[in-house]
Amino acid sequence: MAGKKQFDIDTALDAAMIQFWRAGYADTSVDDLSRATGLNRSSIYSSLGDKDTLFVRCLERYATRYGDKYDAALSCAADRPLAAARAFFDITLERIADPALPDGCLVAQTVMATPVLSASVAARAREAIGLQHTRLRAALKAGRLHDEAAESFATHLAAVNQSLAVMSRAGTSTEQLRAIVDVTLDALAQTLTASD
Repeated sequence: MAGKKQFDIDTALDAAMIQFWRAGYADTSVDDLSRATGLNRSSIYSSLGDKDTLFVRCLERYATRYGDKYDAALSCAADRPLAAARAFFDITLERIADPALPDGCLVAQTVMATPVLSASVAARAREAIGLQHTRLRAALKAGRLHDEAAESFATHLAAVNQSLAVMSRAGTSTEQLRAIVDVTLDALAQTLTASD
């Protein structure tokens, strides 16, 4: 039918997100996005927006997809804070181990590319990484850590989580990544025990 879009926007956004995730913002051209999505340049611009707009849409899609999973993992924090933290890291480790997905984390690599991003894209990336700290802090407070400990551990857990993504891109094995998580969870377990 004339005038009707002949493609699925969600599929196109997922393909664009994977392209940005694999190559990064600066190294992804509109031609790369055209090849990844199967759309011509004019369809990309008219349906998905310019490169910045499309990137922000992809970043938000990624942050929502994994943010929802992190929220579900942390939902048991009030009763089982250590199990919640382990489930939080399991989301990241499962994503890293998925051969269908690029290595690393779209949010982490975007924050590292801040110097080449527009101000609005850089701000959105910082906001996305800040949400991880916010959700961890809320979960740790629900798990009965006092404000200072919840703040410190939220910062630490978020930093470890982002480092897992970076280290996976550098070829660190799954076993080594799990060992890093275990050390982090041991420290959290000691703090939780001391706060009881």
